[in-house]
Amino acid sequence: MSSPTIRIHPRDNVVIARTQLLGGTAIADEGITIAGLVPPGHKIATKAIAAGDDVRRYDQIIGHATQAITPGQHVHTHNLEFADFARTHEPGAGASQTAYANPPATFDGIVRADGRIATRNYIGVLTSVNCSATAARAIADQFRRDIHPEMLMPFPNVDGVVALTHGMGCATDSEGEELRVLRRTLGGYAKHPNFHAVLVVGLGCETNQIQGLVAQEGLQEGARMVTFNIQDTGGTAKTVARGVELIKQLLPDANRVKRQPVPASHITVGLQCGGSDGYSGISANPALGAAIDRLVRHGGTGILSETPEVYGGEHLLTRRAVSKQVADKLLARIRWWEQYTARNGMRMDNNPSAGNKAGGLTTILEKSLGAIAKSGTTNLVDVVEFAQAVTARGLVFMDTPGYDPVSATGQVAGGANMICFTTGRGSAYGCAPSPSLKFSTNTALWKKQEDDIDLDCGGIVDGADSVDACGERIFRLILDTASGRKTKSELHGYGQNEFVPWQLGAVM
Repeated sequence: MSSPTIRIHPRDNVVIARTQLLGGTAIADEGITIAGLVPPGHKIATKAIAAGDDVRRYDQIIGHATQAITPGQHVHTHNLEFADFARTHEPGAGASQTAYANPPATFDGIVRADGRIATRNYIGVLTSVNCSATAARAIADQFRRDIHPEMLMPFPNVDGVVALTHGMGCATDSEGEELRVLRRTLGGYAKHPNFHAVLVVGLGCETNQIQGLVAQEGLQEGARMVTFNIQDTGGTAKTVARGVELIKQLLPDANRVKRQPVPASHITVGLQCGGSDGYSGISANPALGAAIDRLVRHGGTGILSETPEVYGGEHLLTRRAVSKQVADKLLARIRWWEQYTARNGMRMDNNPSAGNKAGGLTTILEKSLGAIAKSGTTNLVDVVEFAQAVTARGLVFMDTPGYDPVSATGQVAGGANMICFTTGRGSAYGCAPSPSLKFSTNTALWKKQEDDIDLDCGGIVDGADSVDACGERIFRLILDTASGRKTKSELHGYGQNEFVPWQLGAVM
């Protein structure tokens, strides 16, 4: 650690504190002296910034100074604010040919009868409506290892039985967008290769009729997808008994799977960052980006999402678009979000959260620039809407909210068979049926919450590690996890409660 601060770009007028800095501390390489207390991960001015002038980090605008700022002064919410600015879009200007690895890496995957590849082997219980949630959970609870270990003990190749319930499915427009998106989300899970089979449980009188879901999503009812509802079955007790009996019948066949080497091109990773801090864009996010660059070179796919958290940095993504059409699709989603927040009396800068700000992030512009680092450097090959199936290989953008459970739910519905989640403030997230890896941006968090974090990227902040070396470790951990290695969240049993479809419309 050669300096107590980190300079990201020569043209930046702020640097980042590696540790808490006290007033009077000399920063020799910047020629400044700290004025007052600066928390770790926070910004320090390196030159005089006049009121109204741009503040730059990553050589990009992150806001305007609200008052004169002197060299060595802490830069944060008291003297920096969001300010919109014109972004220059040059679609495809930064796109380049991908150098694919030969031979590609492999992992030990589960090959389904139809050729699809899974990273996990679950049986799922889905619900059409909130009214059937209790019955669905009661079915799955009969197979919980912490309550009834004897039920799954004879089936070691089955990762579990999970109930994915939600609070939607009725009191909405029967022809509206919200119902279409909910059905698309449920359909994506029903077809997910990480499920050996699914049950879909309804009440019977809901707006989201199961047959409407089946028809919209082209689902095939049969041994691997069984549907029924409480009203037709004869009540809760009979519904639970029927579901338990069906799963007992499914378990022997589900247990017959065997893992075998398959190309890494079958891995699709949903990229998430939650509880971000001032180090996110320096350590864990670019390290994850380096891992995704490797995955793409081996034929795999990364899904960048959280549209409100790329706002202000979207011009960096459109430069990497493979075509103007792809760039325009991203910009159309940005415009939709501007209108969506406006009609709900909000602003795009209502994000970052309180925890983000405590960790050193001041504006959405600053947060977005760090979040985009998760995507690496390869081309943007497609843009899809929430929960749409991802069919392109490479870096894909999916339009989702910034709220992590909703965003990851959309990614898994779109085909993500793994989630990679960076955090600077701490996270305890999981996402069945896809495993979720978590990476800390700083070593202090790792030491405090090692029980929930799979890998520490804090060595990059300390100067003891490099982005590329850390990215290589993440890539290898992705392959190991796809091969069956359990993540911390899986060991804790996370994943059922984190299924959160996007509620778009009015509740009637």
